[in-house]
Amino acid sequence: MYRRKFLALAALFTGLAAFSVPASAADPENTMIITLKDGDVTIALRPDLAPKHVEQIRKLVREGEYDNVAFHRVINGFMAQTGDVQYGDMKEGYNAGAAGTGGSALPDLPAEFSAEPFVRGVVGMARAQDPNSANSQFFIMFAPADSLNGQYTVVGQVESGMELVDNIKKGDDAQNGSVADPDRMIKVRIASDNK
Repeated sequence: MYRRKFLALAALFTGLAAFSVPASAADPENTMIITLKDGDVTIALRPDLAPKHVEQIRKLVREGEYDNVAFHRVINGFMAQTGDVQYGDMKEGYNAGAAGTGGSALPDLPAEFSAEPFVRGVVGMARAQDPNSANSQFFIMFAPADSLNGQYTVVGQVESGMELVDNIKKGDDAQNGSVADPDRMIKVRIASDNK
């Protein structure tokens, strides 16, 4: 009887372990807070899926690199892209023509693809054609996009404030979502830094 109970419990824990468990807002070291024009968006970062990408994001956040960076490409019903710290800083060196082509002074990252699906609220890393070219840019999904699954690195999930992401100024569909006079990330911080 005890053996049967043990086996049943072991099967239960094995089944639970099969589900990926996202970081939660209760984990301040892996919680990124983005202040937008309408308020704060809280994102649970996923070092369990993409440790190198999350480490790089935290470094850029802590260096203030994401502050004032534009949402340069926003496609209604798809995603909002930001994070070009080289050309997207709307207070320092903003270049509307180049925004979306730059990265950061840090090196590009090897892909950390996972089975995590791209659904509403998922945060993924933008990249060029080379799968190992993600650097600083990321995007937040407005809706599911199965075509991205296994092709881009998932780094987080919006935990609160998705309605604020929905309010980000949309781009021109004819221009692949390019945004004239874009919204920006006013301030980005890691919750454990308490700033």
